[in-house]
Amino acid sequence: MGRIFGYARVSSREQNLDRQIQALKKYVDAEHILTDKESGKNLNRPSYQALKGALGLRNGDTLVITSLDRLSRNKADIKQELQWFKEQNIRLKILDLPTSMVEVNKGQEWILDMIQNILIEVLASIAEQERINIKNRQREGIEAAKKKGKVFGRPKVSRPDDFEEIYRLWKNGELTAVKARNELDLSSSTFYRMVRQYEGESKGI
Repeated sequence: MGRIFGYARVSSREQNLDRQIQALKKYVDAEHILTDKESGKNLNRPSYQALKGALGLRNGDTLVITSLDRLSRNKADIKQELQWFKEQNIRLKILDLPTSMVEVNKGQEWILDMIQNILIEVLASIAEQERINIKNRQREGIEAAKKKGKVFGRPKVSRPDDFEEIYRLWKNGELTAVKARNELDLSSSTFYRMVRQYEGESKGI
């Protein structure tokens, strides 16, 4: 009989793992529960990757999670991981997917697989749609804020009134670039950006 591991995840360090861990403890020894406080947008998480590493899950082992979206919120990633579990002969038990918890007689595993595959496809689609909805709400919020005049990103630096005079002195070699930047109180990148813009305007670009 293989070993049993548990995996719990929340999206940020401010969130609490206690509820998931308590639920997993009914099926998994506490020392075999691994956790991550990382986003579900991809699979690059320390504890989850450790589970899939050389010292983690092996043929015949079982992984228990509270819900499918603890693996990922990306449908393609979920399907990829389910395929990996299948190829490695690792059973995945999902607490909020009762059919995945059922024990069947030898030779009847196909029944469980058939039902579970249908439900997994549905749940994976829901997880993906939720991720899309979150991104849409964020975009809508940003657009609404922009309409109200909120500015995102770094504020644009206006060209100083004496830029043309300092530019001419620098271009004629009467000022070094460092001295010119200091006179205008500009960073190197902003100074050269303004130079390009000014020269483009002068050439009618």
